[in-house]
Amino acid sequence: MNFQIRVPLNTSPEQYARLCALRVVFAQVCNQLAPSVQQSRVWNRVALHHLHYRALRAQFPALGSQMVCNAIYAVSKMARLIYQHPQSPFNPALKPGAALPLLRFADSCPVYFDRHTLSIKPGQLSLFTMDGRMRFDLTLEPEKLAVFEQAKLREIVLNERSDKVFELSFHLDTTEAPEPDALAEAVAQGAASVALIPEYVSVEVTP
Repeated sequence: MNFQIRVPLNTSPEQYARLCALRVVFAQVCNQLAPSVQQSRVWNRVALHHLHYRALRAQFPALGSQMVCNAIYAVSKMARLIYQHPQSPFNPALKPGAALPLLRFADSCPVYFDRHTLSIKPGQLSLFTMDGRMRFDLTLEPEKLAVFEQAKLREIVLNERSDKVFELSFHLDTTEAPEPDALAEAVAQGAASVALIPEYVSVEVTP
């Protein structure tokens, strides 16, 4: 069974600015990688890591090694969704031989975390920023604590809500299934083509 636990972050103005800065650089890494995905038609996460990790790590040293890995994951996941989903209007099977469109990530894109870049201790949450760890008080209801103890953590995503509050979404699963797959999730949910592309991603089609 899948679970999602949302945790809003009570940020000070300084903390809010730090999270915004992290998100901007995360998007820059995604946009640096996206043209290579378009040209090579390679978006497997492991392959992208082998091909591009060292160069991205050298180009964006402030982001840290693990966050660069998370940005590669973000691009791989979005490419699989947009290029491979059977309902996607940008699936290359619809136009054999045509150039793939280019994915562009806005500065408002989500930031992916993992166990290396975010940790939870009793009453406290700690997450990576480019200026050091940021800590927040964390109070969870007993039923949510039970989910954290029993389920496997699959994904952690930082988004900014419409009310300018940053919120962490923890995706957990009680099964032993592989990590989330954007294509499989969208197919399972029966996503329509108009709903495939999130607002933080634009798709640029070559004339």
